[in-house]
Amino acid sequence: MSRPADQLRAKLADRSAVVGVVGLGYVGLPLVGAMIEAGFRVLGFDIDPAKVTSIDAGEDYIAHLGEGYVARLTGTGRFSATADFTRLDEADAVLICVPTPLGPHREPDLSYVERTTEALARTLRPGQIIVLESTTYPTTTRGVMQPVLDTSGLVCGQDYFLAYSPEREDPGRKDRSTAVIPKVVGGVDPLSGELARDLYAAAVREVVLVDSAEIAEASKLLENIYRAVNIALVNEMKLVLGALGVDIWKVIEASKTKPFGFQAFYPGPGLGGHCIPIDPYYLTWKARGAGLNTRFIELAGEVNRSMPGHVIDTLARALNDRGKPVKGSRVLVMGLAYKPDVDDTRESPSFELIARLRSLGAEVEYNDPHIPSAPAKRDYDLAMSSVELTPENLASYDCVLISTNHTVYDWDEVAQHAALIVDTRGACRYVEGPRDHIVPA
Repeated sequence: MSRPADQLRAKLADRSAVVGVVGLGYVGLPLVGAMIEAGFRVLGFDIDPAKVTSIDAGEDYIAHLGEGYVARLTGTGRFSATADFTRLDEADAVLICVPTPLGPHREPDLSYVERTTEALARTLRPGQIIVLESTTYPTTTRGVMQPVLDTSGLVCGQDYFLAYSPEREDPGRKDRSTAVIPKVVGGVDPLSGELARDLYAAAVREVVLVDSAEIAEASKLLENIYRAVNIALVNEMKLVLGALGVDIWKVIEASKTKPFGFQAFYPGPGLGGHCIPIDPYYLTWKARGAGLNTRFIELAGEVNRSMPGHVIDTLARALNDRGKPVKGSRVLVMGLAYKPDVDDTRESPSFELIARLRSLGAEVEYNDPHIPSAPAKRDYDLAMSSVELTPENLASYDCVLISTNHTVYDWDEVAQHAALIVDTRGACRYVEGPRDHIVPA
């Protein structure tokens, strides 16, 4: 074993290693918490100075992590944050949790990974381990990152170490934390993999070491493609069964009673979150480069991307049945987050729904108790704030569109006061009383 590896392993064992986390968002900040809990000192890096300012002040900026989360981390005296990437050499282990979005043609955008890697190459020193956690296509760690890091003159697997470990965060989930979700780890060489395993084993209950970084990269894609395909299936079933007058939600509940061979997935107004709407296209892009087609995956993507259009068509027909055009109608969108009970709006279909309704001339407002103001997106800048949800306000709209089924919503009250409801989440399926004004979508 190399001397840098011996030194790093000793630091990991006695917790004297400094862990650097690049990207202090929905993935990075919980990872900071797990490393702090394991006894490491953590230095966080982010290009957003607002996050650094919030951390310095002990202020929360991710609601679902709970009140006082940041203050508890900084209160240990072992966590600080910076926007100065020249300090990367202070960390013995650098964990990269930066965005990997899609470009305008659904091609991978690795610019955040590339810029972070370039910054690392300028500061790289012997005895450091670099682990990419951002979702990407197989060969990114070895083929994109390593050549840049090698420009430092250091030798991978001897002087510095490089691995991949896919993030498995599920924002808002209460029964699984970062420390208890099994961690897959793969190195670009065996020693890098072993050191990455030792690092995560200090903070995570179960670490699964695989043979290569490429296996770890592909495992993340398979996990999310599996979900995307099954969501597409149930979305298509919703369309077919709806045309036949069959309730998809009751069908799913019946199917769930089978104790084997079935896992429940649920339809919705479109895909949201950073993973499922994006990750499949990383593989399809890479496959095209190898001269291969991914017809099954791309078909699932087409089905899921069509759902916002289906919702708007359903809403237009529901208004038309009541003698109202979409143009000039007042519509309230309930829920801006992509999933219940979080303040996460990444790839939320609500943004597209609002934009489509506006383009048809509707007067649109939204309510989301977790998101007071709509953040600007690359494709959408809604410039909206959440309106108050009262019986009088509900009654003033021509249509209430349920996009996110937050648990704080009282669906009986919504059904009682709304003139028309278009329900994309099955939120009102247990509402008692008159249901003629509730339209599934």
